[in-house]
Amino acid sequence: MPHFVIAGTDTDIGKTVFAAALTQAMGAHYWKPVQAGIEDGTDAERAGALGVLANHILPNAYRLTTACSPHQAAAIDGVTIDPARLTPPSQPANLIIEGAGGVLVPVTPDLLFADLFAEWQLPVILVASTGLGTINHSLLSIEALRYRGVPIQGIAFTGKENAETQSIIARLGDVDVLGRLPHLQDLNAEKLRHAFAANFRLEDFA
Repeated sequence: MPHFVIAGTDTDIGKTVFAAALTQAMGAHYWKPVQAGIEDGTDAERAGALGVLANHILPNAYRLTTACSPHQAAAIDGVTIDPARLTPPSQPANLIIEGAGGVLVPVTPDLLFADLFAEWQLPVILVASTGLGTINHSLLSIEALRYRGVPIQGIAFTGKENAETQSIIARLGDVDVLGRLPHLQDLNAEKLRHAFAANFRLEDFA
């Protein structure tokens, strides 16, 4: 199975939960190149709590203190982000790479995550909520990725079933719907594993 990039239509959209689920299901490794915000724990730590093995979690290239756009968080910490350090490693063979925030979030003052994705040319899975406003956010994100020639594997929804919203995003965005991960009460690794297996087909990620 190939590397995948997990991108979102916004922050706190469910990227880390989905990334952890996919990493587990594929037996892959997880990498969050840029972590911005550590006070409430890191996304890598959350992925570990959701079942990703510790030896399958790669260290962040940059671990920044403040929960804000990476370019600003780096400036606050007095750090200069070198895009060369964000190049995905060729090994391990299967790697799930999680972005930060939405696709047009600045990594540096002159570089957006979507620009990085275009350089990498790895298939992107867009994670989107089913809630109000998601049609606009999703279609704009798809358009931004397509404009840069970024390959899109498909879209993964999070939240309650919203058939009309999911259908129109898929049709107008011309993307495959990979599945929908419902919100889970008292989320843990076992619940997440079962929810992913019930709502996604692993062959869609081959």
